Amino acid sequence: MSKKRPDLTPEQKAALPYRPCVGAIVVNRDGLVWVGRRLPNEEYTGDARLWQFPQGGIDEGEDAEKAARRELYEETSIRSVSLITAVDGWLTYDLPEHLVGVALKGKYRGQKQRWFLYGFEGEETEINVAAPPDGHDAEFDEWAWMAIEDVPAKAVAFKVDLYRTLIAHLRGETAIRFS
Repeated sequence: MSKKRPDLTPEQKAALPYRPCVGAIVVNRDGLVWVGRRLPNEEYTGDARLWQFPQGGIDEGEDAEKAARRELYEETSIRSVSLITAVDGWLTYDLPEHLVGVALKGKYRGQKQRWFLYGFEGEETEINVAAPPDGHDAEFDEWAWMAIEDVPAKAVAFKVDLYRTLIAHLRGETAIRFS
């Protein structure tokens, strides 16, 4: 069990690493993106904006794109996707000060993420957030297709800047017409 460390000094907090993660954005044929509403947990307490893209950690030695597909499947049951593009480099976010040493098992100051954009090729009946496959715990209690520009306003506050940066990258790198 990981030890939470809420009593870290500012210097110790600043020295914590970023957790290496991946994120997946799935766009449907109408140009809308998939988002899930997070189940409540200590990281999001008090924040009504709970919507996010699927994301998660990269296992040791795992290829980032394979990790993104794995996380997408584990959180949503979605497999019917094709890779459109990968965002170059890592995007990061820092946890709010009061969560550093507490959230993410107390081991990280935030996350660094590699992001992948996929086209959805399946049917909506494939999507299941209530009972994820292979015994994984549910992370979302609801899902929706929404315009990509609407996502930051519905995200937890500490991810808003990352989402805005991510959207700007995707608008500049792809010919996808998001709704």
